[in-house]
Amino acid sequence: MSTTSPEAVKKLLENMQTDLRSLSMECKKKFPPVKEAAESGIVKIKTIAARNTDILAALKENSSEVVQPFLMGCGTKEPKITQLCLAAIQRLMSHEVVSETAAGNIINMLWQLMENGLEELKLLQTVLVLLTTNTVVHDEVLSKAIVLCFRLHFTKDNITNNTAAATVRQVVTVVFERMVAEDERCKGMAEEPPPVQGNSNRRSVSTLRPSAKDAYMLFQDLCQLVNADAPYWLVGMTEMTRTFGLELLESVLNDFPQVFLQHQEFSFLLKERVCPLVIKLFSPNIKFRQGNSSAASPAPVEKPYFPICMRLLRVVSVLIKHFYSLLVTECEIFLSLLVKFLDGEKPQWLRAVAVESVHRLCVQPHLLRSFCQSYDMKQHSTKVFRDIVNALGSFIQSLFIVPSAGNPASINAPAGGSGSSGQGSSQGGQGSASVSGGLTTQAAFEYRGTWIPLMNVSVQGSAKATYLEMLDKVEPPSIPEGYAMSVAFSALLDLVRGITSMIDRELAKEEEEREAAGQGSSEPPPTQSQSSPEEPLAHQVWEEMVSACWCGLLAALSLLLDASTDETATENILKAEMTMAALCGRLGLVTPRDAFITAICKASLPPHYALTVLNSNAANISNKTYSIQGQNVQIISPSSESHQQVVAVGQPLSVQPQGTVVLTAKNIQCMRTLLNLAHCHGAVLGTSWQLVLATLQHLVWILGLKPGVGGALKPGRAVEGTSTVLTTAVMTDLPVISNILSRLFESSQYLDDVSLHHLINALCSLSMEAMEMAYGNNKEPSLFAVAKLLETGLVNMDRIEILWRPLTAHLLEKVCQHPNARMREWGAEAVTSLIKAGLAYKHDPPLSQNQRLQLLLLNPLKELSNVLHADIRQKQLECVLQILQSQGDSLGPGWPLVLGVIGAIRNDQGESLIRTAFQCLQLVVTDFLPTMPCTCLQIVVNVAGSFGLQNQELNISLTSIGLLWNISDYFFQRGEAITEELEKEEAILEKQAQEKGEPLNRPFHPAPPFDCLWLCLYAKLGELCVDPRPAVRKSAGQTMFSTIAAHGTLLQQPTWHIVVWKVLFHLLDCVRKSSTTADKEKIESGGGNILIHHSRDTAEKQWAETWVLTLAGVARIFNTRRYLLQQLGDFFKAWEVLLDHIQSAALSKNNEVSLAALKSFQEILQLVTPVKDTDKPDALAAMGVPPVLIDPLTASGPGRPLLRSDSLAERLAQRYSNNTQPTAPPPGEELDDSALWWSAWNTWYRTGIECTRPPTGSTGDKLAFVPSQPFLTALVQIFPALYQHIAGSFSMEDLRKLGVILHGAVSVPISSDASPFILPSYTEAVLTSLQEAVLTALDVLQKAICVGPENLQVMYPAIFEQLLQFVEFSCKPPQYGKIETKHVANAKYNQAEWVALNYVPFAEKSLEVVVDLYHKTACHKAVINEKVLENIIKTLRMPLGLKYACPAESTWKLAVSSLLKVLSIGLPVARQHASSGKFDTMWPELANAFEDFLFTKSTPPDNLSIQEFQKNEAIDVEVVQLISTEILPFANFIPKDFVGQIMAMLNKGSIHSQSSSFTEAEIDVRMREEFSKVCFETLLQFSFSNKVSTPQEGYISRMALSVLLQRAQDVLQRYVEDERLSGRCPLPRQQVTEIIFVLKAVSTLMDSLKKTQPENVDGNTWAQVIALYPTLVECITCSSSEISSALKEALGPFKDFMQPPASKVQNGES
Repeated sequence: MSTTSPEAVKKLLENMQTDLRSLSMECKKKFPPVKEAAESGIVKIKTIAARNTDILAALKENSSEVVQPFLMGCGTKEPKITQLCLAAIQRLMSHEVVSETAAGNIINMLWQLMENGLEELKLLQTVLVLLTTNTVVHDEVLSKAIVLCFRLHFTKDNITNNTAAATVRQVVTVVFERMVAEDERCKGMAEEPPPVQGNSNRRSVSTLRPSAKDAYMLFQDLCQLVNADAPYWLVGMTEMTRTFGLELLESVLNDFPQVFLQHQEFSFLLKERVCPLVIKLFSPNIKFRQGNSSAASPAPVEKPYFPICMRLLRVVSVLIKHFYSLLVTECEIFLSLLVKFLDGEKPQWLRAVAVESVHRLCVQPHLLRSFCQSYDMKQHSTKVFRDIVNALGSFIQSLFIVPSAGNPASINAPAGGSGSSGQGSSQGGQGSASVSGGLTTQAAFEYRGTWIPLMNVSVQGSAKATYLEMLDKVEPPSIPEGYAMSVAFSALLDLVRGITSMIDRELAKEEEEREAAGQGSSEPPPTQSQSSPEEPLAHQVWEEMVSACWCGLLAALSLLLDASTDETATENILKAEMTMAALCGRLGLVTPRDAFITAICKASLPPHYALTVLNSNAANISNKTYSIQGQNVQIISPSSESHQQVVAVGQPLSVQPQGTVVLTAKNIQCMRTLLNLAHCHGAVLGTSWQLVLATLQHLVWILGLKPGVGGALKPGRAVEGTSTVLTTAVMTDLPVISNILSRLFESSQYLDDVSLHHLINALCSLSMEAMEMAYGNNKEPSLFAVAKLLETGLVNMDRIEILWRPLTAHLLEKVCQHPNARMREWGAEAVTSLIKAGLAYKHDPPLSQNQRLQLLLLNPLKELSNVLHADIRQKQLECVLQILQSQGDSLGPGWPLVLGVIGAIRNDQGESLIRTAFQCLQLVVTDFLPTMPCTCLQIVVNVAGSFGLQNQELNISLTSIGLLWNISDYFFQRGEAITEELEKEEAILEKQAQEKGEPLNRPFHPAPPFDCLWLCLYAKLGELCVDPRPAVRKSAGQTMFSTIAAHGTLLQQPTWHIVVWKVLFHLLDCVRKSSTTADKEKIESGGGNILIHHSRDTAEKQWAETWVLTLAGVARIFNTRRYLLQQLGDFFKAWEVLLDHIQSAALSKNNEVSLAALKSFQEILQLVTPVKDTDKPDALAAMGVPPVLIDPLTASGPGRPLLRSDSLAERLAQRYSNNTQPTAPPPGEELDDSALWWSAWNTWYRTGIECTRPPTGSTGDKLAFVPSQPFLTALVQIFPALYQHIAGSFSMEDLRKLGVILHGAVSVPISSDASPFILPSYTEAVLTSLQEAVLTALDVLQKAICVGPENLQVMYPAIFEQLLQFVEFSCKPPQYGKIETKHVANAKYNQAEWVALNYVPFAEKSLEVVVDLYHKTACHKAVINEKVLENIIKTLRMPLGLKYACPAESTWKLAVSSLLKVLSIGLPVARQHASSGKFDTMWPELANAFEDFLFTKSTPPDNLSIQEFQKNEAIDVEVVQLISTEILPFANFIPKDFVGQIMAMLNKGSIHSQSSSFTEAEIDVRMREEFSKVCFETLLQFSFSNKVSTPQEGYISRMALSVLLQRAQDVLQRYVEDERLSGRCPLPRQQVTEIIFVLKAVSTLMDSLKKTQPENVDGNTWAQVIALYPTLVECITCSSSEISSALKEALGPFKDFMQPPASKVQNGES
């Protein structure tokens, strides 16, 4: 209920009346005046209440009167009355119905009471009520009231004292509150001039308003009093204490700072009165040194006095806090004093309160900032801020170095100091208590034996002082051990926390503003932008603050960190160091940042751990020692004797500490801080990444973390064995640490580009160090840096471009080349993982649209090819394989790079590498050809080729040739698409080339690009065709010719020109060269235990196979593609070259090659002049080539069917080649062919001549090269096919050449080891295939002449001549040079000897051909003119003459039958042409032939059976019969001497001359009786024929007869005599035989005579016959029955002549 409400007023009136009544009652007896006054008062009140509506105002007006009774009551000094009156007065006051006058009266009355010492407490209460309820009391009245309170404060009564003190405080406050209220009220009226810090003086009080004036006077007097001077205003003061005065000053300054700041009068008081006062009072403390208060000093120094000193410090704190801006210079003095109080020589309590004061400053960062700005940044000023920090630092150090009140670390538990928070538990400002084993350990610092407990002195951020609050203590308190340290520690932490959070806030604000302004950059704004010029730039201030404080802070924190034994304290220290480091980083202060980071790093590592990067960095910091007032602040490096729990033992990574090193829990804690620092403040670390990472690397190593997939570190078993020992505590921490480590690098994605580069550079140099260490020793290297480079790369894929080059360059150039395998392996792992991740990452824009990035990503893959280590290449290729499997479809422009990597294989790289690379290639060829740009196809071809050429793994070479075939198939199927794409590309390239003015540089230019692709393929296969390994050559050759055959039609015509000259002929040249120079050494075995067939056991033989394949392939192309090739301009030249190759191959000394060459020759001769595809006749049939020729072709070549030239491919080629190729040959082309064939003929001839020319060497030369039979056979077999084409102009000269070759070929002997295969067993009479071929050749020729024009027939004689030469071989085998040949029966199979062929069958076959041919051609003019018949006879004379001496019996028999056949045809022709004289020379030859045959000089063999002999005789008889039928009847057409010769011969035959060699038994058979008989008959028949044209003939026959008869006479007579003489003995068998023959002859003669015309018989003959008769009769007595029977036959015919002739005359005439 308010005091002004009607009810309250009513109550007030009632109460007042009641009070007055009570008063009147009390005073009724003793003090009547009072009673009266009271009663009149009652009336007065009632009157006021009745008259006025505003009762309170009226009361106030009349308050003097209303109060009067009560004042009088007080005057009685009667306790009871006094109390009643005071209560009533208070009631009036509380209703604010007291006027100024009344108040004055009241105060006077109270003063009297005070002087009388009455109701002291009630007095105080009344004053208080009076002053607080209203503002009526001013000036002197007010001062009197205040003095009254002061006076009561100094009474003897404790309660009064204390109450008065409180009242004084409250009154002082009220005075100032009034002033503040007054200012508020007047605010609106007139703005007062701003307070000027001028030299105004105290007389300016007149300007102040009433309340202000009171306040001013009061404050001024307080200063006077403290200074022990008389007050100006507080009149009546009797005594005063300094302590109370200081407290009052402090409270005013603290509670009403605005008063002093707004009114210059007050500011003046501060400057002129308060500050000098404080400085004066401080002096004893400053001068005092502990320990020199001895009596020796002349003037005793005033000792510091705790109560005053402590209050002074409180005042100073307030002054600094509130009035710093007014008192800059004075504060400098205060602060310097404060710093001095921390000196070690000062008393403990002084240091403690000083530290508390410093702490108070430390929690006010803005104040600190002002110090920095006002002092440290001014030129000639004390560096106050720096000194404060350094003082704290040295204070802390001094506590450790000089054992202060604290005892050396003893076992005793520290005593809890008075006012400190009991037994200091280890609760620090932040975390929970560290509890180990359920026992709360005392948190403390320990350093070099000094143990200082740590107490919980204040909550962070507030300076709650203990000793500064001890206002009641007079004696200095005892300071508990560790208290000062604890405060100093808190102060440090608060200082760091305050500064960093302040600067951070301002930086953040600045950044926000900048972002709002749209700058968005992170550098500090340019200096001009700052607005107020007189104020230094914020950044400069911040930098100065940090620069000023970092050394001291670092020194103190490092020491504390080293000494700390409490986890929480450690945590706080580390946090402070970390925030400082981060702040320095943000402000770009490199040295302090690195120093703080180094401190954390060193603390993480075991003591004395040699880590160069830290030591070098620390050196330049720690040799600065900071001097503060002669005290050195040293940066202390960690000591080793730490009382920390060991949690891990591991191997050092650095070289120095041998053996193991120990990590403590604190090390791990520091490590975590380091991780935090890097994680949260990575962006500002810059170059100190190096320190951080180096340290982490060593820690990770000691803890045994090893990198796993993707670079993350996992706890792994150390390779070195069990040297790493981890406690369970750290084991649980490890996953966390490794996790943070990973997150640290993951968070690199939030760093800006510059910071990221710092991180990468740091990792690179770290990696370089690790590599340095890994050189030369086989210790496992640290892979930390490489693993983390990888991790960093992986998380920054979105901006990979900016770090790709430095990252990969380092990995490629350094790590992958390192000799240490583990290092290398990780380098490669990193590179390949990065590439794979880069390609797999969803970039924006995607890689397909960002070719540059894709190539950038793939480039390191290519660079890896320059590394020589196989393990790296293995990784590289595995990576390629994975890329192909995952990103193969989208490689696009990256293909050349990838293919380059696959193709970068070398022979020295070992099988497994090549195998991996080849897997990649196979994948490419099978899956990715359609997805790659066509321009890469050429690279694919080259790569596949290079796998073919590698010599490590034969199977790969062979498979890669298969791949080339697949590639060619792909080209074929996708021909049109590829052409289109390539032509587009070509156009672009040409344009570029033109712009540069250079020619287009492309292999095989100017062929169209698609054709170039083929040409590259062919060229590669061509290279493989001359590979050193036979299997590769074979496979490549087959593939090449198959592709050309299967797909060649796609090529443009001009391209074929390149194919022929640059590919095929080039290949032939190479193969020929290699084959001719190949090694003839025998190859033992083909590697491993593969046996090599004897036909392939030298390099030469293996090359021979290649030569064969190649030649066959080229020939086949010429065959199947001839129509196409002929349209090229230089087909003839190409043909010549091909023939030259065929010739050189044919003349090769290798049978396989030479034979194959001929097969190829045959192949190209199978050609016909191209006709339209539709009506091609069967080429071979058209030529009438015998089937034996076709045979060798069927087995040739690779097993792919050849496309004929009307294939789909050719039509396709025609469709999109610009000029459609004509389907019919242009006219005149057939004529050109003859040149081709003649060229072929010349080649054939040269080959034939060369190979059949006998060797010139000595006779015994076993090494002489003799062509094989199959070769010669093939050679000769070529002629018929060739002849088809040259028949038209085949001349005699050519025929002669042919003869030479045929003759030569037939003369070649066979090597004895080949003879069993070629020669039949000697007994069989069979032709060899060569001989057959020779005859076939002649046969073809003869048939051609037969059907050919007349002019060809002149060749017949030449053919006869050739055949007759062969006939002679039967008796006289040809000689081959000087080579000795043996008869096959005598040759030893396994010796290198030459065996002569059995030429008999051949000669006989030739003879048959001669007879046959003569049969057909006897009447031809040429045959007649060239005396062919004579030649035949001449040739036959040899076997006929030899007869039994012939090598084969069949020969002479065939010769006879042939002679008979020939003569049966030839003689009529000869007779017909007798007149021409063309046969004149023939007759003597014929006669000689008959002579030689019928009367041979050779004797029949002894073993000739009788049957055989009779058969042979029958042959002789046949010859004689021929004479009798074909020659003698035509004697008139025949030369006389010839007839004479015949007659003589018959004569000779008819006279039986015995041979003495016959046995008795055979003699009758062997006498050739039949023959003689026939001769005789013929002779006789001819003798008696009437056709005798010349007397001479008749004479001959007559003469012959007479000889015969004469001889018969002789024989018979001799026989008769011998018979007589011999008596009983039989005559010799020969003689008997002869007799019988004679008798038979006589009977034959008788028969003949009987048959002839009598006139034809000469009379002389008759005489002789008749004269014979008696002799015959004589013989009748013979004893031999044989003779008897013969005699009987001889005598029988005589009966026909037993009648006399008709007339003698007639006979004589005839």
